[in-house]
Amino acid sequence: MKGPLFYSKILLFGEYGIIKDSKGLSIPYNFYNGALKIADNPTEESVKSNAALQRFVAYLEDLQEEYPDLVTFNLAALKADVTEGMYFDSSIPQGYGVGSSGALVAAIYDKYANNKITVLENLTREKLLQLKNIFAQMESFFHGKSSGLDPLNSYLSLPILINSKDHIEPTGIPSQSTEGKGAVFLIDSGIVGETAPMVNIFMENLKDQGFRKMLKTQFVKHTDACVENFLHGDIKSLFSNTKKLSKVVLNHFKPMIPEQFHQVWQKGIDTNDYYLKLCGSGGGGYILGFTQNLEKAKESLKDYKLEVVYQF
Repeated sequence: MKGPLFYSKILLFGEYGIIKDSKGLSIPYNFYNGALKIADNPTEESVKSNAALQRFVAYLEDLQEEYPDLVTFNLAALKADVTEGMYFDSSIPQGYGVGSSGALVAAIYDKYANNKITVLENLTREKLLQLKNIFAQMESFFHGKSSGLDPLNSYLSLPILINSKDHIEPTGIPSQSTEGKGAVFLIDSGIVGETAPMVNIFMENLKDQGFRKMLKTQFVKHTDACVENFLHGDIKSLFSNTKKLSKVVLNHFKPMIPEQFHQVWQKGIDTNDYYLKLCGSGGGGYILGFTQNLEKAKESLKDYKLEVVYQF
């Protein structure tokens, strides 16, 4: 047995902000993917994945009991496949902010949900929100509180524009130009990030009035502007706003940035060779970079391997 592939995702803009109703923009990232499989010769990895799936099945059973109107699964088939050794064969790195649990949730929903909403039907706003809610409940198993966006992106394999918590829509993004000098790229921090502790720090900070004010007047404002600039292909404004966003993150989200990157982050702002921002919840994993001149950024960041996500 081998199921269809589900891709990783990158939240270009909106990390943390979407918790406080900023805009967000999430795109599928086809470099990494995962699929459900049953192994003929189980490896250590597949055995570990299968054990995690067993725990997930127990969680889904409780979820179905608690919210029968939200979602139900063909649990008999799911249990039978897991007993037979089913696992999630994935190249998506875990704890890197590119949606490893999201792809798994999408794969399970796709194969085992009853009356599932499919990509082929007319995806109304109601259906998208319903899917997002289902996925949020399913993915909460992995990190305590989920927005449901990662699995949604993985399931639909479309760029998703988040206007607010209750208003999301598939969107088109400007087509890539491989001739272009500008790029969005990833840097591997070499550290696995844990989502839950980072979100906890953020939630603690929200109790502070000054932090809340900064979020609204700076962080959300610049994030919203970046999303608009990106969607409209306004590159000049995009870089001006990404620089502002990068500064705000360095000043107010320091715990989410691995320490050895504090200077690298500042260097980008000082030289304008590149601007860095969080990819996902931070604390490790990937760091997202934006540059108007990829060659210059590569030279400036020669100690790191850059993975290009998007060129313009």
